[in-house]
Amino acid sequence: MAFPATHPALARALDAQGYQEPTPVQAAVLAAEPDRDLLVSAQTGSGKTVAFGLAAAPTLLGEAERFDRAAAPLALVIAPTRELALQVAREFGWLYAPAGARIATCVGGMDARAEQRTLNGGAHIVVGTPGRLRDHLERGNLDLSALKVVVLDEADEMLDMGFREDLQEILDAAPAERRTFLFSATIAREIAALARRYQRDAVRIDTIRRDESHGDIAYRAVRAAPTEIENAVVNVLRYFESPGALIFCATRERVRYLHSALRERGFAVVQLSGELSQKERSDALQALRDGHARACIATDVAARGLDLPDLGLVIHADLPAGPPALLHRSGRTGRAGRKGVSVVMVPHPKRRQAERLLQIAGVDAEWSGPPLPEEIRARDQARMLEDPILTDTPTAEDVELAQRLLADRSPEAVAAALVRLYRSRLPAPEEMLPDRGPDRGGEPRPLRPERQAQIESADGSWFRLPVGRSKNADPKWLVPLICRLGHVTKKDIGLIRIFDHETKFQIAPDAEGRFLEAVRAAADAGEIRINPSSAPGPQAPRGPRPHGKGPPGKPAPGNRGPRPPRGPRR
Repeated sequence: MAFPATHPALARALDAQGYQEPTPVQAAVLAAEPDRDLLVSAQTGSGKTVAFGLAAAPTLLGEAERFDRAAAPLALVIAPTRELALQVAREFGWLYAPAGARIATCVGGMDARAEQRTLNGGAHIVVGTPGRLRDHLERGNLDLSALKVVVLDEADEMLDMGFREDLQEILDAAPAERRTFLFSATIAREIAALARRYQRDAVRIDTIRRDESHGDIAYRAVRAAPTEIENAVVNVLRYFESPGALIFCATRERVRYLHSALRERGFAVVQLSGELSQKERSDALQALRDGHARACIATDVAARGLDLPDLGLVIHADLPAGPPALLHRSGRTGRAGRKGVSVVMVPHPKRRQAERLLQIAGVDAEWSGPPLPEEIRARDQARMLEDPILTDTPTAEDVELAQRLLADRSPEAVAAALVRLYRSRLPAPEEMLPDRGPDRGGEPRPLRPERQAQIESADGSWFRLPVGRSKNADPKWLVPLICRLGHVTKKDIGLIRIFDHETKFQIAPDAEGRFLEAVRAAADAGEIRINPSSAPGPQAPRGPRPHGKGPPGKPAPGNRGPRPPRGPRR
């Protein structure tokens, strides 16, 4: 269907942006009576910013083609986060440009004095976050006397973030004769109470289907050992190769660690967490919009309100806190008619928890192990054969250089060089433990025969680290530590034997010289010391469990023992 009749200036803006038909929330809002308050259930990515922008136009402009000179603001949009507020301001910028609107932003983390000067100069529309808006109101910088429309965007998020008092003070200061639009993903009891207090005979619009999950999002649940979640994230990123990906972690520390781990592997990633400055957050988001970064690692709080371009993949590196968090995270992809994938990482001990989470959320997920390297390489080959670089029309300069290359080299050699160049831009996939399968039980399946033979025939010189089971030694962080200190790669490391108070490992003969030189330099710099060692004897069986509690070789409950060295996280 075509767009319903809108204000002529806004109709021109929609046409210039290529809008041909409204989303469900836009159609419903435009169908409502033009002088009524609106109470709308709508998810992020449903086109709600344009919806409330269109709904406000008759009240703000009337029959006029353009706004008069800017003075006290006519419209106020309140959003929970600075990213969402700035995003709304950008949308309003193009939507109201033909009408000559002057738009001001008031958000935390930005220069308050610059905002004050903008407000003093006049604005037709103000977009901001609750805390900063309240601050300007109390200082006399924000004059609400002329307001005709107030919009609360993602009102449920603002209440969850503790902005109730700020919202109440702002709304109490606004004129009683105004239109109030309240947009929320859910109309819970607190939202309904807010609507009763501040709205008058609001039209209730619900565009969220409760009986089905988001049809544009494909859910995957990926089983992995707890120590292999990081590698599973790597392989999922490589398997899907989405232009944009959002990776959710439970804590800031996890964000920092996963950001460092992916950067070391060659991924173009940025991070978002509450500890970053506004400039750092803005730079990270701009890198994503410009295509300089392909993935963003964030906490739930930092990612609220984000609308990232070409976001085709969401990865839950840590399980969401509950079904609403799962749906809210996943809803960042599969927007505006585009398809998306949401991948939930499921450590084996949390399988039942993940199953309950998906069931309560009404999500039907496809279960599997992490993508295998051979699957990733097969996808790489298919993507390369479909790459536009092979189908674009070459320029005359391209043809001339191609002829010079073929004059001295065979077509196979040139094509092989192109393949190597293509692969060099791609981070290597990770070798993973075999998937246990849907039964979750027992030990991992046996290693493939060729891998078992490789291990049994391993040869090389032995070295020792003064870290063992008593300090929670684990190959998943020992191997990166050895690689970093010894300037070697994983393929240079042979057998690893972990004992109670030390770990012994092999280094391939052709890497031994540079390894010795590197670890000596590292020890002189104050790093953990690695020394040559004799080959270990037969491994003695582990002792009995202390007091019958806990697995062999681990501290008893209540005594977790010392933390492992932090070397691998650098």
